[in-house]
Amino acid sequence: MTTLTTATALPNHRVGPLAGLRHTMTLAWRSLVQIKHNPMELIDLSIQPLMFVLLFTYVFGGAIANSPGEYLRFMLPGIVVQNALFATLTTGFGLNMDLTKGFFDRLRALPIARWAPLAGRILADTVKQAWSIALLLGVGVILGFRVGTGVFGLLGAVALLLAFTLAASWLSVLVGVLASDPEKVQVFGFVVIFPLTFTSNAFVPTESMPGWLQAWVKVNPVTTLADALRGLLVSGPEARPIVTSLLWALGIVVVFAPLAVRAVRRRV
Repeated sequence: MTTLTTATALPNHRVGPLAGLRHTMTLAWRSLVQIKHNPMELIDLSIQPLMFVLLFTYVFGGAIANSPGEYLRFMLPGIVVQNALFATLTTGFGLNMDLTKGFFDRLRALPIARWAPLAGRILADTVKQAWSIALLLGVGVILGFRVGTGVFGLLGAVALLLAFTLAASWLSVLVGVLASDPEKVQVFGFVVIFPLTFTSNAFVPTESMPGWLQAWVKVNPVTTLADALRGLLVSGPEARPIVTSLLWALGIVVVFAPLAVRAVRRRV
């Protein structure tokens, strides 16, 4: 009877901020260590985006920009954006796996902060995002891409992209909680993110598209983010796309973060 009473009381145990931070770091490390046992996740983060860079540069470079090197300067920021948005799906996919396999149920019996599992998942996926960005930019440099704005431009581009994808992760969290199985999270990516990125100027200039499509491309948040990264990495900062991207990120957080937190609380 004593054991049952203690276990029942644990979920209501008050956890201080420092303890909650330790719990978050522990759960984030758990998510990162899982890569060793699930190599397919590393392939999604590394091999797949590298294949996109190589194929787009050498297959389409000559046709679109007359030379692979010139096209690489235009395309690489766009493909970094595309890969970062697809990588946000790992948050929803991993969260759904934890929910469907009962990991969150086991955590209820432990005196940990209620927000630690979700925060740990998002933190781990932010680290994965940083790795993927560094990998793509590194390969781009090997292929001939050069950052024309210096260290501060590079750091600004990485910070902006991480901020935007961190905001977009809330949408992934919402999908991961509402989906009945992990496969449906992946379906969401192909139904929403795939057309969103390909109907932008991430890979081709807006002027090359039909007039009716250009109207959408110009307001597409992927276009704005790709333009911001091009400005920060290639031709110098451009205030408008940077500010607009930050406003998009803020809007996504304001709309989807409360919905995601509410969905997590209802399911957990």
